[in-house]
Amino acid sequence: MKELNTFFETLTTSLNKNNFVKITLSKPSKKSDGLRNVYVRLITIKNQEQLSFTYRYKTNDQVKNYTLEEAKAILKDLLNTSFKIATLFTLDKDYSILISKKGKISSKQSEPSFNNKPPEEHDKPKKKRALLGQYLTLLGIADKEGNIIPKMADKFKQINKYLEIIEGLIKDMHYSKPLQIVDMGSGKGYLTFALYDYLVNQRKIEATIIGIDQRKELIDFCNETAKACGFENLHFEQKSIEEYEAKKIDILIALHACDTATDDALNKGITANANLIITAPCCHKQIRQSLKGVEQENPILKYGIFKERQYEMVTDTIRALILEKNQYNTKVFEFISNEHTRKNVMLIGQKSSKKVDKEAIAKKIESIKKEYHIKAHYLENLLN
Repeated sequence: MKELNTFFETLTTSLNKNNFVKITLSKPSKKSDGLRNVYVRLITIKNQEQLSFTYRYKTNDQVKNYTLEEAKAILKDLLNTSFKIATLFTLDKDYSILISKKGKISSKQSEPSFNNKPPEEHDKPKKKRALLGQYLTLLGIADKEGNIIPKMADKFKQINKYLEIIEGLIKDMHYSKPLQIVDMGSGKGYLTFALYDYLVNQRKIEATIIGIDQRKELIDFCNETAKACGFENLHFEQKSIEEYEAKKIDILIALHACDTATDDALNKGITANANLIITAPCCHKQIRQSLKGVEQENPILKYGIFKERQYEMVTDTIRALILEKNQYNTKVFEFISNEHTRKNVMLIGQKSSKKVDKEAIAKKIESIKKEYHIKAHYLENLLN
């Protein structure tokens, strides 16, 4: 158990040197109990340091606090019974232990992932959770006591994942104050409210967020909820994406805007020269419908389900290339797990100052269109 002893020695040293960041336990060895991860952070309660364990289950989170010696025993037990990977993050290094299927333990060290420590106060996060719980309750994600309603657990995880992505995207972003954000196709506003709370209440960033949706009942509900939460610079407007006009957009968001509504949103973001464009495309009907009856040489396209998936990838690849042509660095990745929804791809565009070879990118787009007999992509038409 040399690796485990080294792990605990490193933990003790990091606490003594005041450079401990956190511990994460991952890769559960059994999924029957619903425990997915355990996160450990340092807190101070009544001037005493303790290690706070957040047990993340499929439907809820449980928090328990322990002394250092108690925490070591708990961690040892969890690694023996429940998890295959433990990672200790410090400001000096990251130290991980990995347990194979046969029970063999190995370890590895790497450069530190964090440059700063998280806050250790116990009472302040409590206050933030109370604020967070208010809008979660009004939106029907949590009950009156602030507990996540089991059937809304996936939505709560989606919110947390979304904020994690946003945090990474804006950390080095340059923008003028106040930050102007538009959420196109905001729906009931789950992610819109979460973003406002995170940026304004937690990060103390001066920001205005506008949610756009065509359904009057949702707009009225969201505006009433924003008022009840005291979110002064969060507003919702009833209109289509095509109708919305704004000279200044720092961040444009369009998550699951149906079919060509994603292209309408991308067009608005590109035209407004937005610093950051965040989309999660949905439906992808335009190219599929325009190619009905067109014979394709690719044998993959013989099968309906493969044809649908292929056209989704083609649609989003062209969107990404169009963003690149307009001086955006692009990323395409999985937003949330397939177990929650298959429409889980996120397409990100970050404005760049670097010059691009527009002609070369245009040739790539034309090559894809030629291969699949595509006459036009809707976003191309909008921008032209």
